[in-house]
Amino acid sequence: VQLQASGGGLVQAGDSLRLSCAASGRTFNEYTMYWFRQAPGKEREFVAASIRRDGRTYYLDSVKGRFTISRDNAKNTVYLQMNNLNPEDTAVYYCAASLTPTDNPEYWGQGTLVTVSS
Repeated sequence: VQLQASGGGLVQAGDSLRLSCAASGRTFNEYTMYWFRQAPGKEREFVAASIRRDGRTYYLDSVKGRFTISRDNAKNTVYLQMNNLNPEDTAVYYCAASLTPTDNPEYWGQGTLVTVSS
């Protein structure tokens, strides 16, 4: 599967932003979809996941209640709605996919930069 992320940009603290990740292929609903992020000088970290088939979602503690991952299987797209952004959310955001839930997905898209100014 090939992944194409979009939607990043420069926003102010408290603003919202929605990231999108379009996937190629006809078996999108068979993939668990993820969002990760990597801030400058930091390790990449898990942000959110949407488990294939059953729709369960998981989040990094610091984004719970602010971020929502969703997927549209008809459009082969996964979204990350980010509300009440703060400067600590500044990072390159990556979407990823795997056929089984894992800490290290096998498919990655290019990143999209989110910058939150204070």
